[in-house]
Parts: sequence; structure tokens; C-alpha cells
Amino acid sequence: MQSKINSFFIPSSSSSSSTSRSQALDPPLPPLLDNLSDDEDFTREPEIPIIYTRRATNTDRANDDLFKENDPNKLNFRQELVVATISKKVLNKKRKYAQFHLDLGQSDFLLHTCKTCGFKFAPGDEEDTRVHKEFHKSYTHGIHFKGWRNERVIDTHSFEHGRVILVLNDDPPAHIKKVEEVIKMMEMELGDGWIFHKNCKVYLYISSQRVAGCLVAEPINKAYPLVSNSDHQNHDVTTTLKEVKKSTPTTLQFGSISFQREIIKKDKNQRNSNDTTLLGAIICEKDSIPAVCGIRAIWVTPSNRRKHIATHLLEATRKSFSLDVILEHSDLAFSQPTNVGKLLASSYTNTKSFLVYTTNSYS
Repeated sequence: MQSKINSFFIPSSSSSSSTSRSQALDPPLPPLLDNLSDDEDFTREPEIPIIYTRRATNTDRANDDLFKENDPNKLNFRQELVVATISKKVLNKKRKYAQFHLDLGQSDFLLHTCKTCGFKFAPGDEEDTRVHKEFHKSYTHGIHFKGWRNERVIDTHSFEHGRVILVLNDDPPAHIKKVEEVIKMMEMELGDGWIFHKNCKVYLYISSQRVAGCLVAEPINKAYPLVSNSDHQNHDVTTTLKEVKKSTPTTLQFGSISFQREIIKKDKNQRNSNDTTLLGAIICEKDSIPAVCGIRAIWVTPSNRRKHIATHLLEATRKSFSLDVILEHSDLAFSQPTNVGKLLASSYTNTKSFLVYTTNSYS
């Protein structure tokens, strides 16, 4: 029966050929048990040779492997490394900062005026701030002055920390340019268009390589003495001011609340620029007298005031204005002085009837 079944399934030629081809390609393996001896240990693992090769270092890949490990110390180190790298990039990156302002109706929104030097600048603008800083220093401390090779130094034997130099109209252009720069500073406080002309003699007080003061003098023919009886008018003004102060109440009452005003007495010996003894209009005598030197303008930088610089300038002018003779203190005439100028002229000439003259305009 089995023979009939086997004869029914006759193998094809293709299957026999494929079987013979597979046997040719894959020969039968020899039995392993035949090659082994009885003394060999079947439980021992075979020895596998290990060969080490050096790879190129890759920092990025090494840092990435830190994340694959579960060591918390390595993870923290990785985080710190990333933060340090990011912070380093941010610090090295240049940033530009801009200052913004809100327009709330300020009177000086676009341009701010310095209360000391009067310079107008735009707040927040770096260039304007730099220019204002330089101008402010030149105005308060004096314009920078390195000195000239040929200076006309006026020796008065009274200078300890500075010197006075004289500049005339025929001096080199560099000298005239420096004088014009100083005159512009003076015009900020005294007014422009009248201080300097070609016939003037300019005296510069130099201290610490800066122009600390300037005096402009001019030749004149006549001057008028200040009327001495103007002191009586000023006395009336002083009396009126005292009466006003007495009539002013010192207590302010607002319902049930009262405020007491404190009155501070000033030292009578302290000189004040608002001294009422020299307030009021300038009244001169009708008859003029001959005069030679007129003080057209005098100015000292704010940081150098109360240091007798103006007195040194007047002394230098008195001793060098005329070539043949040294003028007396009372020979100097002043051009319509202000209240501060009156105090200076009265103190220098030692009289309240000092000479006053009218300035002429020059083109």
C-alpha cells in the first residue's frame, strides 16, 4: 500500500535539479561530535580576541552621550555646560540700547536747557550729551588753553597760580581766534554784539591751562563820575524795603492750622551781589572829565569767582594799558556796570563815585 502511494507522488525534474543544486552549494556539515575528544570541556565558552582601535574625538557626540546615562551628576554637568554656552553667546553679542521718553506736555521735551551754562540739548542723545558736557566744562572752568610760543605776559608781581596775557588786534590769527572763542562764552551771560571790536585790548587770565577770566578794555576820551547823592536815593530804597518786611506777617493761618515763618538774619559784613546800596539807576554828573581807559567788559568763569581774578585783571590793565604812565585806580572808567559790576568798581576804586562812560558801537 505504501509503495502505491509513493509511486503516485512522482518527483518532478525541476525539484530534483533544485535539490541537487542546493546540495552542491551547501555541502553537508561534518558531524561535530566526531572531531571532539572525550577530554574536552563542553561548558567552557570559546575565547574571542578583542582588538581596540582609537577613534577621533567628537565633543558633540561625547556631550550627547551624557543624556543617555542616568547619572544625575553628569546630567547636571550637561545642563551647566549648555547654560554656559548660551550665556557666553549672549554676552558676546553686541546690543543697541535706545532711550525713549514720553511726551506729557513738558516744556523742555525736545530740548533741555542747562541751568548753569544755558546750553540746550536733547536728553538721551549721546552726541548732544557729549557736546553739552564739553561746553559745560569750558563754561564753568574755562576754555582749554595750551599756551603760545610768543605770549605778551603782563607782570604784576601778584600772581601765584596764574598769569595774565595781553592780546592785540595785530597778533597772529590763532590768538584772535582764541579771543573770539572766549568772547562767545562771555556773550552767554553779558549779551552779544557789543563786547569786542578791533580797537580793544583783551586781557586773559590763564590758570591750570584754562582761560579763567577775561577783560576787554578800550581807549576813551571822556567819562562821567557817578553822582554821590545817589546814596540817599538808595537809602530811601533800603528804608522802603525794611518797611515792607515789617508789614509782612510772619504767621500764615489756614482755618485752625497756623504756620510760623522762619526769619533768617544775614551777616551784615558779608558782601552780597544784591546789596541795596548800589541798586537803582545809574545817575552821573552832567560835566565829563578826561579819561583814557575804559573797561568795556569783564568776566570770570563761575568756578573761579571769589578768587580775586577780576582784581588781578584790573591791575594788569592799569599797569599796561598806557605805555608811558601807570594809571591810578580812579582813572579806570566802567561801561554802565551791572549790580555786581558796581560792587567790583566801588571796591577796586575805593569810592562810590567811580567813572562811568558810554560805549560806542563798532562795525
